[in-house]
Amino acid sequence: MKKITFILLPLVFILILSFINKQPKKFTTLKTIILDAGHGGSDPGADCWSEACNEATITLDVTLKLGDTLQKLLPDLKIHYTRTDDSYPTLKYRANFANEKKGDLFVSIHCNSASAHSKKEFSGYKTVTTYVGKGKKRRAVTKEVAQYTTVKIPNPAQGMETYVWIPGKNTQKYEAIAKKENAEIFKDPNYKINYGGGLDLNSPEFIAKAKLKTKKYFTRSTMLANLVQEEGANVGRNDRNVKQRGIGIWVLQETAMPSVLVETGYISNPTEAEYLSSETGQTEMAALIAKAIVRYKEELDKKANINTDSEQKNEPESSTTPLAAILSNKNKKHILS
Repeated sequence: MKKITFILLPLVFILILSFINKQPKKFTTLKTIILDAGHGGSDPGADCWSEACNEATITLDVTLKLGDTLQKLLPDLKIHYTRTDDSYPTLKYRANFANEKKGDLFVSIHCNSASAHSKKEFSGYKTVTTYVGKGKKRRAVTKEVAQYTTVKIPNPAQGMETYVWIPGKNTQKYEAIAKKENAEIFKDPNYKINYGGGLDLNSPEFIAKAKLKTKKYFTRSTMLANLVQEEGANVGRNDRNVKQRGIGIWVLQETAMPSVLVETGYISNPTEAEYLSSETGQTEMAALIAKAIVRYKEELDKKANINTDSEQKNEPESSTTPLAAILSNKNKKHILS
């Protein structure tokens, strides 16, 4: 009996290993995120209607709260900030920073603003004296003239909108992909000589591959943008939809990863300015964007793991002999003999 137990134990161990090895590997598609608080330092951005706050201050507060929230929801996520104080990193720096950190996602936080309307309001009458006639007939005539002052009233525009970069003829995104994926090679000052023509950014082959990637980035960026807008609508924010830009937003077109720019609201509107400059409003904004990012990650992970499971099912069977086969009648006789 001891002999049989001694032989069976290793076989049970083999079965367990075989079972473990056949378990599908679970992948995560979001390991590193870059959070960008718009403006800052010498560039305060738009002013609030009351001028008691500005865009740079609000975006930093929301971004830091967003990072804290994400760290609690996704503790394994690496978070990098383009700024954590009232400083101004250039737009080029922000994009390069994101690419150097090999981000899987770039999220830029901003506030919107719309020009105030002008309106004339009656402010009273003014006595105006004029003279009529000539010589001895000249006489003064007074009359009351209505006076008006021009006042500014806030633009009623309000709500959230999220921007994504759309692939087009513009090649900045393609070049950003090359610089990110070949970062080590580009550090070599003689890379053109040492690596030949394989890094020709203008070659048809490279552009074709880069276009495929930018389309994937566009699809993922749009997915996240829609989720952000959806979460905003869920808490009562006015949904101004997802907007596409093919040029003009540097941090979107120069980052080699899915990227979105969230316009959290119109601080030219007194109500929105009060909301976005408040602790409650900033916390809510951070929470809804974080929730959208978590949903984005879950959706991508789900697709990645479905594909992985499918691939593993198509893999050839392991050469390890299953325990059931070893313990077949024929093998039992062999073991017990």
